[in-house]
Amino acid sequence: MGGVTGEPGELVEEAVAGAVALLRSAVDRDWAGVRAGRLDWSCRDTAEHIAGDLIAYAGQLAGRAQNAWVPFDIALEEDADNEGILHVIETTGTLLTTTIRTTPREVRAFHPYPFRSANRVGFAAMGVAEVLLHTHDIAEGLGLRYEPAAELAEFVLTTLFPHIQPGPTPWTTLLWATGRGDLPGRAPVTEWRWRNNLVIPTDRLTLQGVTPASAADLRTGGDGGFEWVGGGPFEGTREAAGMMVKAYEEGTHRPEWGLFVLVRREDGRAVGGMGFHGVPDEQGHAEVGYDLAEAARGHGYATEALRALSEHALARDDVQLLVAAIETDNLPSQGVATRAGYVRATVEEERTAHEEQDMERTLQLYIRRGRLSEA
Repeated sequence: MGGVTGEPGELVEEAVAGAVALLRSAVDRDWAGVRAGRLDWSCRDTAEHIAGDLIAYAGQLAGRAQNAWVPFDIALEEDADNEGILHVIETTGTLLTTTIRTTPREVRAFHPYPFRSANRVGFAAMGVAEVLLHTHDIAEGLGLRYEPAAELAEFVLTTLFPHIQPGPTPWTTLLWATGRGDLPGRAPVTEWRWRNNLVIPTDRLTLQGVTPASAADLRTGGDGGFEWVGGGPFEGTREAAGMMVKAYEEGTHRPEWGLFVLVRREDGRAVGGMGFHGVPDEQGHAEVGYDLAEAARGHGYATEALRALSEHALARDDVQLLVAAIETDNLPSQGVATRAGYVRATVEEERTAHEEQDMERTLQLYIRRGRLSEA
């Protein structure tokens, strides 16, 4: 992963500027009579679609929409020429950029796929995706060469396609992931959806799914896009971020089974990290881990978060049992597990884990079973 350094609003601005610059070289062409790449739309229709998505995303964030799309749309005037269309794209791009820059970090608004909401980073990534992919479609129709900056494609992939293993380059990977190109050794993509991060609410917290982009920043000492309480994330969160980046690069990461940052509702500050060591195994077992920033300990945040995360996971049909492996002398962490509904594993269960999973003898197992495993 090369790393994405720009602010979300700047990336939208850069994507729009690059697209408009390219398409401006072909304003004298007949956009209405040319099909846009593999789409059923004309190049003119596709350009109008870009503008419509940019303003729709701005509307969702600005309107704080929670349950549905804000019910409005835009339409080009019938006599709008190609230069006029580009002006509309520039205008709607500026509106989305400005909205992203002025929207508070914790605001989330409705988007249907797949977890029913997105924050300003998610909407920025969706805006960049629409611009990049549909400019590609128009360019293909008009016979123009288009390849955006690698950082833009990587921003889209690491924010919206966390389940896709990186390929030779971010741009070729994004084209393949959206059914617009081929990658050696990978089957063609015929159906796809992007995936905004999962957020699980509790009374005092939100558990915010960490994207590969955020994980890469946390791993290298950054804040991951979060405002942390004093002292920043504890070392376990940074280690978990590194594990998540490794899984992403290997193509085994799944967003529901990654790292979550615990964000305090009262002030929007991150207090800790919690998540899974990977997807459930064939028996439906998954391991959970957690830690808190030192300044946030003693308030019950870890217990509240672990209870919510565990209930979310165990509500799935493919999860039978959750395991927390805790150091023998870590009494506070053992207390968290117990208060969250976990029980100490039997001697036999611990012996088996030590032998089969090469688990250290200094670790104790705490288990929470799902409904089906209890039946």
